[in-house]
This record gives sequence, structure tokens and C-alpha cells, in this order.
Amino acid sequence: MADLNAPLMMDPTLQASGSGIKQAPRNAAGIAKVAEDFEAFFAGLVFDEISSDIEPDPLVGGGEGESMFKSLLNQEFGKAVARTHSLGIADVVQRQLLQIQEVA
Repeated sequence: MADLNAPLMMDPTLQASGSGIKQAPRNAAGIAKVAEDFEAFFAGLVFDEISSDIEPDPLVGGGEGESMFKSLLNQEFGKAVARTHSLGIADVVQRQLLQIQEVA
């Protein structure tokens, strides 16, 4: 049985992608970009969840266009939030990735 309190050990230089595993960035600028992308992704998911209960305007809203582009708009909102580091998630992720890189 695996120890649930043990830290998860994995190679921090590997990163999963759609076409397999590729080398993750090992420089500070690359790590900062990855951390900001993660915050943007997370914020976009939060905006998706928040806006899921909002009904389209009955007069001018609705239709295929609104439903199709709603998630894209939420992704852009997430990117805007991540650029300002408003949530602070990118800072924490960046600090952790740099710490892992020093250990490896």
C-alpha cells in the first residue's frame, strides 16, 4: 500500500503534452510562463463555472454563437487575470517549480 503522506516523486523536467512527453523549461522565464499559463487555465475554469448558470438575454442573446464563444471569452478573462497575478496562483506555482528544480 502506498504511503499517502509521502511526497509525490516525479521527474520535474518532464511535461506531458498532446503528442507525448517533452522537456519542460528549466530557466526562470520558462517557469514563469508555465506558472502564468496554469493560473490562466484555472481562472478560465472558474469563469466557466461562474457563468454556467447565467441565462442568455431573451431579447438579443442566445443562439449558437453565444454558446460557442462563451468559453473562449472565459479563457480570455482567465488570461487577463493571470497577467495581473491577481489570484497569486502563478507566484506559488513558480516558487514550487523553482524549488523542485533546485532539488533535481
